[in-house]
Parts: sequence; C-alpha cells; structure tokens
Amino acid sequence: MGAVVRHGLVATANLERFSIKILTTLFLCGLMMASGIAPSSANSKYAGLVMDAKTGEVLYESSADDLRYPASLTKMMTLYLTFEALKAGRISTNSRVPVSRNAAAEPPTNLALKPGQTLTVEEAIRGLVTRSANDAATALAEFLGGSESRFASMMTGKARQLGMSRTTFKNAHGLPNSAQKTTARDMARLGIALREHFPQYYDYFSTRSFTYNKRRYGNHNNLLGRVKGVDGIKTGYTRASGFNLVSSVQANGRSIVAVVMGGRTARTRDAQMVELINRYLPKASTGRDRMLIARAPGGARTAFASMVPGSRVPVPTDRPEIETLTAYASEEEPRSVAAAVAAAAPAPRPKEVVARVDPMPTASTASASKGSGWSIQVASLGSEDEAIVFLAETEKKAPQVLASAVPITETFDKGGTRYYRARFVGFASKSAAWGACASLKKKNIACYATQQ
Repeated sequence: MGAVVRHGLVATANLERFSIKILTTLFLCGLMMASGIAPSSANSKYAGLVMDAKTGEVLYESSADDLRYPASLTKMMTLYLTFEALKAGRISTNSRVPVSRNAAAEPPTNLALKPGQTLTVEEAIRGLVTRSANDAATALAEFLGGSESRFASMMTGKARQLGMSRTTFKNAHGLPNSAQKTTARDMARLGIALREHFPQYYDYFSTRSFTYNKRRYGNHNNLLGRVKGVDGIKTGYTRASGFNLVSSVQANGRSIVAVVMGGRTARTRDAQMVELINRYLPKASTGRDRMLIARAPGGARTAFASMVPGSRVPVPTDRPEIETLTAYASEEEPRSVAAAVAAAAPAPRPKEVVARVDPMPTASTASASKGSGWSIQVASLGSEDEAIVFLAETEKKAPQVLASAVPITETFDKGGTRYYRARFVGFASKSAAWGACASLKKKNIACYATQQ
C-alpha cells in the first residue's frame, strides 16, 4: 500500500510540474505575441540586425543578408548624397530646389508641392526626415542628378563604395519598384556611414517636427523622445516591404545602429526595435570610436545634366586586369503588390549572435567573390562622377538590355593616374553578358564582357 501511495504522489508531482511547464510556456508565448515577438517562420518578410557602432561587431542578426524592399529607408541615401553636396560646397542649405511636374505628381506622403515652385535644400531635408516627403525627394534627386534616373544610378554607385553590396536603387523616395532592393546589413552600414561621414548634418535626423507652408509635420519615427538615446534615423513602409525602421542609439558611452525590416504594423515594428535596443545596447562596447566605413574619394562633384560626357570620354580599348566586384542576385517582385503581402505575424525574438562584421571594402572598389558572374564594361573615365553619369546615360539608351543589370564603378591605376571603370554587373552567364554587349554595340555603345 505504501508503494502505491508513493507512486501516486510521484505521479501527482510530475503532473503538477508538467502543468506548470505548460502554463509557463503559454504565458511566455503570450508575452512574446503581445510584444510583437514570434517565431521567425511566422513572418517571411522580417529581417533585423544590431551593430556596435564603435567596433563594427554584429550583436544580433536575422535574415540580415536576405533581399528586402527598402521603402522610405531609400531616403537615407538621398540624404547621404545631399549631405555630400553640402559638405563639398556645391550647394548650400539656402539653395533653391525647383519642383518639376514629375516631382509634384509623387503620391503621399508629400508636402503638396506645386510644379514651378521652389523650396530650399534645408526645407527639402527636413521634409524627408520628418514627413518622408516623396515629392521633395524627387525634387532633390532632379536638382542634384539632372534626372531621377541619373540620381538613382549615383545612389547605387555610392552604395557600392560604402560596401552595400546587395543594394540597388531605382528611385530617390522608395515607392514600389521591383528592382529596388536592399538588406538589413546594408541599411546598417548606411546608417553608420551617415553618422560617421556627416556629423555636422546628422542632427537633422532628430528633428521632432517641421513646419512648411503653415502646416506642421511630426516625425514618423515614434521612438524619438520616447526611448533613451535614440537620435534617428528613418522609417519606411510600403505594402510589399512591411514596416521598416533604422535606429541610431547613443547612451551611457555605448552606441549601436539597429535595423528592423518587414514589421506587420508600426506598433509591432517599434516594439521589436525597443526589444533589440534594451537587449543589445548594454552589450555594446564602451571604448573609443573608430572609423568603420571609409569615406569615398571625390563624390558627385557636379552631378547635373551638363556633366554628361561627350567626345572626351574614352571607350574601353583594352581589357584591363580583372578586379573583384559585387554581383547582384536580383529577385522578381510578385506581379501584384497586394499578393506580396504575407499574413505576417510579428517579428521574431532576437537570437543572440556575436560575430565580427565582414571587413569593410575600400571605399573606391566594389568587392565580392571572383567568378561570381559576368559583367559588361562600357567606359574607363578619369572621374567617378563621369562614370556614374555615363552609366545612367547608357542605361537610358538601352533600358531593356540592362533591365536586370546593376551599374557600378571601380577604380584602377595606370601610369600613376586613377581611372574609373563603368560597368554593369549581375549577368548570370557568359552568353547573357555577350548577348547584352552585342545589343549595346548595335546602339553604337562600345563595350566588352568580362567574368568577375
């Protein structure tokens, strides 16, 4: 009888422990769902990364190299090139930016700009960081690049220089374009580059509100002023992308840049970001700051239509030594943007990863694995700006031929002089590259195909 009682007591205890374990698990799951944290398999759009802004160490990552739509995170690069022009003295904050019919037609969110009017560079910048104004973004792009397509090529070229190897820009605002892709890792690099390269302008990202044409616009970044240490940077949303956010945080001698992409709602995205900040900021270094991303030489010095190269542009007459560069593996967007919206659950719970970020490539050279694909070279020029604009002009002349290719520049030295190769990368095979080059030659565009 005693043995039976003992077995009964043990069974009861085991059942109680089992019940407690189940209840605990259900309670934790409830907390995770309430805070917007769920298994990653539930949200195929999610991607995230936290980087120590002092050391470059990656403290957390999830799908950080998977291609995503940047949405209005795109405007971070639009602002990078604007700050570059300001720093070089090519424009000032009081320069007047003309508004074209094309810019004024951009859909909300916008500043309701009208064709023929102008606004200052200062107003355009503040319109981007607070209202995320699409019309102001396009106006800036046309002002700095002569056209939005040229400016988009400049954006992609700058991305390569900054080590953003998987990012392609096709517009300045982030409205849907199936070829405009990025990754959480690339967005983290851009966030750090903005902080490092333009400290004199970085405070724009902490603007809480902006008044234009007697209307006040609040910043879309809900964490500003609510989470200690958050000083920017940018939000983004389209139906295809989900809710995106890049945050810069500096507190208690520590500094991080965190990225959340693909949130189901702004609220769950913000909750996930707060979770990342609370969890990983205490793990960041308290050491001294060091430059993580090399500043690219030159820059878009005179990126206007008058820059379009003429007869002085040398075409590729010989095959220079092959250097490594980055291939872009493109993805097709679903035919319907609405169909791309998954029944997404909230973002996944952070998984702790401690790994050194890949070495940043030198700013003037695109980098990737040798033999990763084929590219086409169309010119070798003495200026990076000319190379970027030449690529844009070539793309404009043969949009169908180069629809899936990505324009990049890379440097080489000859006779003590630095030159810039203008190339289109991303061809999957020799026949694809040779066929594209043959089509370009029919349009009187000199080129040759080369394996990466």
